[in-house]
This record gives sequence, structure tokens and C-alpha cells, in this order.
Amino acid sequence: MYLGFVVVKGAGLVEVRSLCDVALLAGQEILRVYATDFDVEIKADQSPVTIADTAAEAIILRALHEMYPGIPVVAEEAVSAGDTPAIENTFFLVDPLDGSKEFVSKNGEFTVNIAVVVAGEPVMGVVYAPALGKLWWGAKGQGSFYAKVVDGCISEAHQIGVREASSGLRAVGSRSHGSGEGDERLSRLPIRDYVSAGSSLKFCLVASGEADVYPRLGRTMEWDTAAGDAVLRAAGGRVERLDGGLLVYGKRQQVGDVDFANPFFIAYGDTRFCQMADAV
Repeated sequence: MYLGFVVVKGAGLVEVRSLCDVALLAGQEILRVYATDFDVEIKADQSPVTIADTAAEAIILRALHEMYPGIPVVAEEAVSAGDTPAIENTFFLVDPLDGSKEFVSKNGEFTVNIAVVVAGEPVMGVVYAPALGKLWWGAKGQGSFYAKVVDGCISEAHQIGVREASSGLRAVGSRSHGSGEGDERLSRLPIRDYVSAGSSLKFCLVASGEADVYPRLGRTMEWDTAAGDAVLRAAGGRVERLDGGLLVYGKRQQVGDVDFANPFFIAYGDTRFCQMADAV
């Protein structure tokens, strides 16, 4: 089964199989908590957090530090607790449980996200939906793939790619934060219909040709998007800010916003439509 790797200066090879294995381990712990009557806390940013978030992140951090000690890891819960490593050219971005609202509501649409960022670009990403038994991964120049996870094991992999949109776009929006439907900033795009999904699954739907565009006209953080962004780019898509520039990663000391916060963006499958929405 092809999984691929990227070469990271000073750290050698980062194999996507190793990241998939780490995501599966974190997913096991998430599912263990998912089956219980867990407590929910509300963080300062008003997002929910459970023991599943912190336990899964601990698993991921320990594994990445052991396998790739030369690469710093920026992880959501650690940053929330004030633990932000110094980063330079290359780093991991981790969201141990993306879609906490979906986790709390138990609709299954939550994911484990692990990405490798080099020079501001997400060059490798793994997205695992443990409750759905679905795994996506992608690496720059090597394509994107999907596989089912059965009894904790990765089944046969299938290469995925964005689709050519011929007449009207299917947009996928956030199940918990709004789809963007009716927003005048999307009026230049020929959107035919909207569907909803939770967490980074939206990127994966575009990457696999099940949707054409994912507009996010609301707040996200880099760990929310990097892994799905990497999968989509490797599948032939593109993720742009509203001014037409590529979404970049490792944003620190931003004027008017916190570290690692994203601007609004639109993720495209068929990139012919990018210019239609530029400077909306």
C-alpha cells in the first residue's frame, strides 16, 4: 500500500505511514472516551474540550517527539495552556480532536488532524475520523489517498482527486458554524447546492470530488485546517484567502489577531473557479 514521505531538512524522512499510525492510536483513546459519559469544559475561546482532547494530544505529542525529535510540534491544547514551541521552517501542526461540538453531540463527524508544514506550506497531512472508520492522507507531489479503518487496521488504499466541475458547484459548509449559504461574498461563484459536514471532513469531501468548494467565512485556527489543506492540495485543489493569496501557516505576531489564527478562506477543488471569487 502506497503511503509516501516528505524529506525534511535536518530531520530526514517523515513517513506518512508513521503519522497515520499515530492518528490511529489517538483515535483509539478518543473512541474509548466517546463511549462514556464524559464531562465537557468550556475554554476561554468558548469552544468545548473534554478529556478525549487532552488524552489524544498527549499520545500524539509523545509519539512525534520520539519519532521526530528535531521537529517542533504546535498542538491546540498545548498552545491553549500557554505552551507554544519556537518554530522556524518546519513544524508539525496537530489538532487532536477537531470538531469538538460534533464529538459532544455524538454525531461521529470529528477527526484527528496531523500535518507537516514547511516554509508556510502544508506538505503532508493525515485526517482520521475514528467514529466513521475513515482515513485520508496526502503528501505534496505524491497525491492523496483514502482508506477505511477496520478493527484498527488500514484497509486497501484508493487514490483520490478533485473533480472537474462542469455546471454548478456543490459547496460544503460547517455543520456547527454555518455554511456561508446566502453570503454575498460568494455570489460570484456558481454554487448549485450546499451540504454540511463537521470538522476537517469538509476538506476531504472536496479532495475526493464529493464537493467542489468549501467557503469558511468564520474563525479557524491553523491546527483546524493544516492537515485537511495538505490532503486537498495534494489532490489537486487550492485553499485561498479572500484576496486570492494562498493560505499560509506559522503566522505569529499578527496585527489584530492571535498567533496561528487564520483569515477567512475558500477551499477549491476545480481551481478554474478561484479567480471568480478573488477580492470578494
